[in-house]
Amino acid sequence: MAFRTANFALRRMMSTSTPRTAEMSFTFAAPNAVHYNKASVKQVDVPSFSGAFGILPAHVPTLAVLKPGVVTVYEEDGSAKKFFVSSGSVTINDDSSVQILAEEAHAVEDLDLAAAKDVVAQANADIGAAGADEVAKAEAMIALEVGEALVAAAQ
Repeated sequence: MAFRTANFALRRMMSTSTPRTAEMSFTFAAPNAVHYNKASVKQVDVPSFSGAFGILPAHVPTLAVLKPGVVTVYEEDGSAKKFFVSSGSVTINDDSSVQILAEEAHAVEDLDLAAAKDVVAQANADIGAAGADEVAKAEAMIALEVGEALVAAAQ
């Protein structure tokens, strides 16, 4: 029984409809830049609203919405590059290709911690100033969520 459960869990995470490949074609773009264009990478870790997860070759096809956080790309040479994304989507295809389309994406090393803390402070002020205006309050709460994720990524 334990073997059957483990086997099911493994099949659930890996696509079995295509031949196994050790390569994953990765495209990662945002309006400010194309960070990867059909590059071969080992692994990609993404933050999503259904939980953070890692993507390896032969991953089960999936669509997910990105939440503010850090996308980590493990390249073929073993190095890791980290990018902050504010939101977006990730598509994992049956052929082991992966596309990430982000609203904003910046290398973590380019983030300014002081500016990120200013975003959080301004968002908190905007929440307080919104009063009964639900739209303004929702926009400020989104800014706060992104700001907090920026601070976490910049530290």
